[in-house]
Amino acid sequence: RGGIATFNERLARQFISECKEVDIRTFSLQYPALFFPGKTQYTDNPPPGDLRIKREINTINPINWMRMGSRLKKEKTDILLIRYWTPFLAPCLGTVARIVRSNKYTVVISLVDNAIPHEKHFGDRLLTKYFMNSIDGAAVLSDTVQRDVVDLRNDIPVSFAHHPLFDNYGKKVSREEAMNSLKLDPDFSYLLFFGFIRDYKGLDILLKAFSHPDLKSRKLKLLVAGEFYENESLYRKLAVDSGRVDDVVFFNRFIDDEEVKLFFSAADLVVQPYKTASQSGVTQIAYHFDKPMLVTNVGGLKETVPHEKCGYVVKPEPEDIARAIIDYFGNNRKDTFTECVMKETLKFSWSKMTD
Repeated sequence: RGGIATFNERLARQFISECKEVDIRTFSLQYPALFFPGKTQYTDNPPPGDLRIKREINTINPINWMRMGSRLKKEKTDILLIRYWTPFLAPCLGTVARIVRSNKYTVVISLVDNAIPHEKHFGDRLLTKYFMNSIDGAAVLSDTVQRDVVDLRNDIPVSFAHHPLFDNYGKKVSREEAMNSLKLDPDFSYLLFFGFIRDYKGLDILLKAFSHPDLKSRKLKLLVAGEFYENESLYRKLAVDSGRVDDVVFFNRFIDDEEVKLFFSAADLVVQPYKTASQSGVTQIAYHFDKPMLVTNVGGLKETVPHEKCGYVVKPEPEDIARAIIDYFGNNRKDTFTECVMKETLKFSWSKMTD
């Protein structure tokens, strides 16, 4: 489950619409339970009926890697496209890629979300090098990651395309319907922090910004929609310390696909106060639902939101975030920013990605 799985399915559908034959090979075991901070790695939704998906990859079983590689080597697909986002996957995916390429036919391309992980550990670079040395080329979703990949491997083509729109969550609904479904008070305006909660995503910074004196007089609430992968009590305490605990609404759970439209339709401004970033699917969900954004000037986030046109690009500091929120509501920026967002979405087509 999650954004990467959703992206992969949407990308497969785009390739199929362009008359390509596509299989998805996913994980029988992705992360051992010991290493996974969430409640479950699996979706409750039924498998999509229009895609061929096989659960075959076990990330911690070297015998599985060799068998998987041998099967794909014999299949002789034209392209093997491997998604890479964490060094934990490097031994498995790098071994599979090497075996497949030994057929001297299949071209191995990696779609690289992160070459340098947000949360760093000893050996990350060595593991990522192992994977990068197994591929023929890379596709990236931000200039920041492109530079990181080239730094690791400067002898292969590295192609950049913007993260396409996440247009597979349905159409936006009326504000009234969203308010009713989420049991929210329509007399308030709403900020939205969306996605699972980890330290690098900066929810702590946003909660501190939300306590700004110039925001306390406004009828404004903060929606936090996503499962905690950190100690929840730390963030609950920050909400209490802000003096606005009743104005912070936590939805501490994985947000199912059919619910996404409700949160974005309810939001007046989507806030991504990240401390580090490569790029973010949340930005592209916001674009799909015509929502202005506040992002921090880290990684690829600043590349996709024109400052003071579609939203704000600010430092990951509480004061800077608060000042942008104050400007947005104080100067009624919503209509002009939304108009810019709707024009900007034309950049983010799936056909540009597949090209």
